[in-house]
Amino acid sequence: MAEGPDSVVIVGGGLAGAKTAEALREQGYTGSVTLLAAEDELPYERPPLSKGYLMGKDEFDKAVVHPEEWYAEHDVDLRRGVRATAIDRAAHEVELDDGSRLPYGALVLATGSEPRALPVPGAEPLTLRTHADSDRIKATFGAGKRLAVIGGGWIGLEVAAAAREAGTDVTLVEAAAQPLLGVLGPEMGSVFADLHREHGVDLRLGSTDLSGLEADAVVVGVGVRPRTELAEAAGLDVDNGVLVDASLRTSDPDVYAVGDIANHDHPVLGRRVRVEHWANALNQPATAAAAILGGSAAYDRLPYFFSDQYDLGMEYVGHATRDDTARVVTRGEVEKREFVAFWLDDQDRILAAMNVNVWDVPDEVRPLIVNRTVVDVDRLSDPDTPLADVGR
Repeated sequence: MAEGPDSVVIVGGGLAGAKTAEALREQGYTGSVTLLAAEDELPYERPPLSKGYLMGKDEFDKAVVHPEEWYAEHDVDLRRGVRATAIDRAAHEVELDDGSRLPYGALVLATGSEPRALPVPGAEPLTLRTHADSDRIKATFGAGKRLAVIGGGWIGLEVAAAAREAGTDVTLVEAAAQPLLGVLGPEMGSVFADLHREHGVDLRLGSTDLSGLEADAVVVGVGVRPRTELAEAAGLDVDNGVLVDASLRTSDPDVYAVGDIANHDHPVLGRRVRVEHWANALNQPATAAAAILGGSAAYDRLPYFFSDQYDLGMEYVGHATRDDTARVVTRGEVEKREFVAFWLDDQDRILAAMNVNVWDVPDEVRPLIVNRTVVDVDRLSDPDTPLADVGR
């Protein structure tokens, strides 16, 4: 029998919550596991909501993490449509929206994030977070329909791409000079600006003027905020998410946080990072489960995400923030959108890499980032030089 508390309660019915329950059972935990899902649905992954499902290419069932019978077969008490309203750390109890209280030995917060609101004159804007949100947005697509998208981040661009492929007229308004400016910088942001213009998007950059938009529907995608209310009210340390150590433990040794809300002390990057992407929700739960069961676990995977827009597929690994004085080096053909971009620090070490319509790159780049390899820039930019040979 694995070590650990007599019971674990998981708050949050998305990918991170479901994977935490799965990891506990896979690692041999035999105590009580309760998963609280605020939505009245089986836990599901969110990337398809702005990608394959939104485009009508994939059925929603493909996004479901586990079929309903999995929870009974693994003795996981899945409570759908149930919200946690408070945490009593002293009593080791979670208060639920029906007024009842649920005891826990260990508590895992996987409450995710929610879209930031933005008022739009004369419109009731849509946002994208849930299955129902994706259905509402998809219903606005079609030939002869006009959609306005506010925000040039990943969600805004993916919604715009899905809408255009359905024949919708799309106007996208972004306050910055390029889409994805805070993530990719101006050089790589322009790649996505050109992509969307080529596919007929009316791209209005450097603009916050929403008054003259002519649209049948408006989608707002101006970022998200972590759902930290429970943690804050319980007195946990919170700063741009719930502060957790390398094992994903909060300031309370019996409470953990995974996924979008976890502001994680990353042992490889040497700084705190909070990443709102699928890979953390998928992979962090195994580390949290190991720590709950008494192991000396540390989450050291590099951040990773992907996007599909029109005929462009990309992956990004590593972490180059807007505070880094990183320069971009590319290999391949940027004009053909078949290339790899690398973000380098002032010592020519790779901070992050993005491969566009070129594959099998993340596995080759990860060791260079983790080992802080100083690279030869000429070799790095040469597509004929294996990445394993770019070090000085």
